[in-house]
Amino acid sequence: MTDTMDDLDGFIWIDGALKPWREVKLHVLTHALHYGSAVFEGERIYEGRVFRLAAHSARLRRSARLLGYEVPWTRQQIDEATRAVVKANNLQAGYVRPIAWRGSEVLGVSAKGTTVHLAIAPWARGQRLSVEASASGIRLTMAQYRRPGPESAPGGAKAAGLYIIAGLEKDRALDAGFDDALMLDWKGRIAESTGANIFLVIDGAIVTPTPDNFLDGITRRAVMGLARRRGWTVEERSVWPDDLKRASEVFLCGTAAEIAPVNSIDAHRFQVGPVGQALMADFPALVREADCEGFGESGYLEAEA
Repeated sequence: MTDTMDDLDGFIWIDGALKPWREVKLHVLTHALHYGSAVFEGERIYEGRVFRLAAHSARLRRSARLLGYEVPWTRQQIDEATRAVVKANNLQAGYVRPIAWRGSEVLGVSAKGTTVHLAIAPWARGQRLSVEASASGIRLTMAQYRRPGPESAPGGAKAAGLYIIAGLEKDRALDAGFDDALMLDWKGRIAESTGANIFLVIDGAIVTPTPDNFLDGITRRAVMGLARRRGWTVEERSVWPDDLKRASEVFLCGTAAEIAPVNSIDAHRFQVGPVGQALMADFPALVREADCEGFGESGYLEAEA
């Protein structure tokens, strides 16, 4: 029988201390459970180090601010806690989930009066939280729900509540035999998949949607940096569904997926082509560079107080 996520060996860092995995519990009336006010990150461990750790910790703090609260640990303290819990679990490769949330002191639409908590849980399991990369490419279908506009939700926050429609669309895609769903934004432009950013190769140029009100992924920034190292230009612009007809290659990128080529989006077909293949070949060296834990091309330095 496969272990469930609450029944694993190891340690979780929570509110300043390492605790045995199975002893970490939350009350059923925790505010974030009812109102989706948690913020979180997804991070990858390579050779014992967390890729773009500083950028992830900074974005976690920024996400909380966008939801109206402060994480009571500095970016540097979150970095050190992450390193400590990875070391305590003796992990050389795996996944890390930091999450901050508002507690159980008050239960109502307003979270005023609640305590902010922070936990960091790493694991080595092969369980993916996003799409699984495939040499032949993955299959997408168009989502029914759209990403909300900036007047409706703070799309720049990696907030639990914003993943409700992503989860619905992911399940719908899987039930229909696809690997993931492609989501449009509130204007009908291409935005992202349910858990990864998207790139298109059109007439030899690399194009990616401007993250107007969806997550500007840290892996997205890293892939843009890899392309520029090769002397390629990456164009950030509005991308419309009609652009799919002109694309020769499409690929997704994210922490869990890394870089995943796409072979189809409903009736549209694409090759697993030279641009995506080159970036996939470059990525393993990038995550093992000496400064891999830093900000890189992430652009989240402004989150620091």
